[in-house]
Amino acid sequence: MELNSIKPADGAKHAKRRVGRGIGSGLGKTAGRGHKGQKSRSGGYHKVGFEGGQMPLQRRLPKRGFKSQSLKFNGEVTLTALSALGLAEVDVAALKNAGLVGQLVKFVKVIKSGEIATAVKLNGIGATAGAKAAIEAAGGSIA
Repeated sequence: MELNSIKPADGAKHAKRRVGRGIGSGLGKTAGRGHKGQKSRSGGYHKVGFEGGQMPLQRRLPKRGFKSQSLKFNGEVTLTALSALGLAEVDVAALKNAGLVGQLVKFVKVIKSGEIATAVKLNGIGATAGAKAAIEAAGGSIA
């Protein structure tokens, strides 16, 4: 193989459409642009979402909702998941290693869903009022 004999694979390249080159090409005269109007002219087009002066859809519909970007740093753990973990002392790093919260999470809160029977000490983890009562009833503590 020589540099002068290299060529692309068959079917990899196709000829560019040559518009406005006579009636025999099938794309002569108006060159596939139809007759008159803004879209037939060079440089003539409109911005995305423009509806000819009618109030555009994105402006007709009401503004709705908001999703806080700080929520990705918050995590929740249930009492059931905490008891299944089987650790005496639990912190955010332990929950990340167990896969109970995401790697981006900075603040974790225990919620009262299920039950806990073993004593667990929480370090740097919050808890709802009901979860706190259940953990302390089982002999655990929240630091």
